Amino acid sequence: MSDFFTPPKPVTPLPSPEVTARQSEEFAARLRKRAKHLRRWPTKQDITCYRLYERDVPEVPLVVDRYEDHLHIGEFERPHDRSDDEHTVWLEHMVKVAAKTLDVSRSKVFFKQRKRQRGTAQHETVASRHYQIEAKEGGLKFQVNLSDYIDTGLFLDHRITRSMVRDEVAGKRFLNLFAYTGSFTVYAADGAAASTTTVDLSNTYLTWAKENMRLNGFEGDSHEYVAEDAMTFIKNLPATAVFDVAVVDPPTFSNSKRTQKDWVVQDDYKDLLQQTLKHIARDGVIYFSTNFRQFQMDESAFPGAKVHEISRQTVPEDFRNRRIHRCWRITRTS
Repeated sequence: MSDFFTPPKPVTPLPSPEVTARQSEEFAARLRKRAKHLRRWPTKQDITCYRLYERDVPEVPLVVDRYEDHLHIGEFERPHDRSDDEHTVWLEHMVKVAAKTLDVSRSKVFFKQRKRQRGTAQHETVASRHYQIEAKEGGLKFQVNLSDYIDTGLFLDHRITRSMVRDEVAGKRFLNLFAYTGSFTVYAADGAAASTTTVDLSNTYLTWAKENMRLNGFEGDSHEYVAEDAMTFIKNLPATAVFDVAVVDPPTFSNSKRTQKDWVVQDDYKDLLQQTLKHIARDGVIYFSTNFRQFQMDESAFPGAKVHEISRQTVPEDFRNRRIHRCWRITRTS
């Protein structure tokens, strides 16, 4: 199950009607409370995309994000006593509850089922229908795809980190590794970076990154795009290639037919950051982030740098999960 944009008619009655009714009421009540709490907040933050609900009701383990006047709803795998057919009907019911409660047309609500990665790439295609909108954040515009992938192309939990990057890149050389759709690059360009280098293994995402840049009027020779594995790219850089600010936001796990080795963040981060630091100017900065819950940072692995965790500052207030990611500011000192 990946996209309920055109759902089939249910052929199975709702499981445990009394229990479902109670869950629906609790879910709707929480959505109303959150929507009221965040009524004016997005305008003050200059954003149109934000998180409304994140498994607040344990029996309704969904995540609800608003993108403009659309909803993007995700479910995370969790044990339950419903059959597959019953669960499909239950999910569609909850999606309708969200649409009705938040007064959003059902045709503008998208549902994704997020499963734990088991040997697949980070961003997986889940639907053939292509539904894309333009979203706004921090005075910038981004193409958001609500239908084709588990992720939409804009990670909402890093909007503060993106602003941090924008605030310190003026006149500096910026590097974006594992760039995905280039949102950090857009912010860097808006912050008047002297140059940007955007690296991702996927040509699809690099094309998306270029489109996001074009949407905001950032084009020209000062913006470079490289379709290459991040580790390969950084190891093959000439010694003369130096950057002042870098963002390194890798997946927890990734594999590709185009690389000889799977990427595992806990196993591979030291080598990647050590290699990247070789190309960071003195007093230059790397923003490193991961959403791997069990990640352990070994600060002693970087003797020529100051490593400072800034996760408390980078997780936005609309995220109930304060460990949605962890983020470090790594400054080269020698």
